[in-house]
Amino acid sequence: MKKLIVLILLSIGVFGAEIAWNDTFAEAQAKAKKESKPMLVLITSEQCRWCRKLEATTLQDEAVIARINSQFKAVHVTRDKSVYPKNLSAKMVPMSYFLDGDGKVIYSIPGYWPSEDYQSILDDALRKAKK
Repeated sequence: MKKLIVLILLSIGVFGAEIAWNDTFAEAQAKAKKESKPMLVLITSEQCRWCRKLEATTLQDEAVIARINSQFKAVHVTRDKSVYPKNLSAKMVPMSYFLDGDGKVIYSIPGYWPSEDYQSILDDALRKAKK
């Protein structure tokens, strides 16, 4: 019985992993500043097929999820609906912005990226955050 419970808990941990999105930009920024981590601000729109592809593939990859959760404070906002700074314009979506705790943009990149490429983007953002 103990083995079954452990197996169930491990399954939940492996298959239930998801990005720990903050509810608001302000919440993510406060946590980023407090924990000295960069922010990831993902801007999408409701009618964007590339946004859905990024959400359904890249952002479901376990390695990407683990990196974002451990190294960033993330918030997912919807263009024209969510509250976020106006300087984060998203003429193209999806748009990934990386900011410091004060809200200064340190790196940004538009579009859908497969998991391997998004990992490289996360590396670039972390390098720029450390400068």
